[in-house]
Amino acid sequence: MTTPYEPVVETARAYYNSEDADTFYAEIWGGEDIHIGIYARPDEPIADASRRTVERLADLLGAVPADDRILDIGSGFGGAARYLARRFGAEVVALNLSERENERCEALNAAAGLAHLIDVVDGSFEDIPLADGSVDVVWSQDAILHSGRRDRVVAEVSRVLKPGGRFVLTDIMASGRCGPEALAPVLARIHLDTLGSVPFYQQAGETNGLALTGWYDLSAELPVHYARVAAELDARREALASRVSAAYIDRMLAGLNHWVDAGRNGCLTWGMLEFRKRG
Repeated sequence: MTTPYEPVVETARAYYNSEDADTFYAEIWGGEDIHIGIYARPDEPIADASRRTVERLADLLGAVPADDRILDIGSGFGGAARYLARRFGAEVVALNLSERENERCEALNAAAGLAHLIDVVDGSFEDIPLADGSVDVVWSQDAILHSGRRDRVVAEVSRVLKPGGRFVLTDIMASGRCGPEALAPVLARIHLDTLGSVPFYQQAGETNGLALTGWYDLSAELPVHYARVAAELDARREALASRVSAAYIDRMLAGLNHWVDAGRNGCLTWGMLEFRKRG
């Protein structure tokens, strides 16, 4: 790929293109979804809890006509794209900046018999390579936090949405209850200076013609999820040793524990937001 990216976007792209990260997310997260799960019990399989999040977010959309077009920004391995294509029969554009993840996504789409419904596109959600007003739904799960220009992402989402179109997302956000020092370890992990917040998304939406129609606070799931991932990684450390570097595992365990601490201390918010485009 020759498209130049902002430094923070290129950092995220390089990370998700790495063999260590690809193997970690495929093996520990289950190879379908890369986002926070909603847990029936703390020791539930990560893949099951992660899929429940997809199902709950899709429920917000209600009935989606088969001739609608859905855009998933930051689509990862494409688990949500496959779920949406299967559930609604609609065309899904899976936009993601990791070529390695996109290759895995395309292989999984083909294996599921869904390649005809899912268009996998290399690219950044800071500059969505689609025409104005060309999609009915924009979907995103725990991806926009990686942008240093979240206002730009919201503007791009609004640009590609048709009037009356919907934007549903989950994201890890600052709660506003903690100072910068409390968030420093998690921000260092993602190489950014800030996180979004519910007020940020509401204001950015208003600025770009998107009305916030729902906010569902599920913050309690965040520390449960990261603790579950840390426990699974630690338990499978020896089995992964030949495919994931010890340095990566050490850094990941430290980072996961920072997320757990920040979540338990009330510094982070996570949940589902839904918007509708005016017009």
